[in-house]
Amino acid sequence: MAIIIRLDRILADRKMQLNELARQVNISNVNLSNLKTGKVKAIRFSTLEAICKTLNCQPGDILEYVPDD
Repeated sequence: MAIIIRLDRILADRKMQLNELARQVNISNVNLSNLKTGKVKAIRFSTLEAICKTLNCQPGDILEYVPDD
């Protein structure tokens, strides 16, 4: 996949646990865990906005494009 999800890095920088972010964003732990591990094919902009607002970051801090070789 050409999109890398860096949510784990942002959570570590903010010293926040996944379950705390899930609670604040109002998303299930399972769905957020799937996002964190890259097991999703899409993300709603409203979810991305809520994550960025909670973590005080930009979408580019969470998502990274890496071209396929």
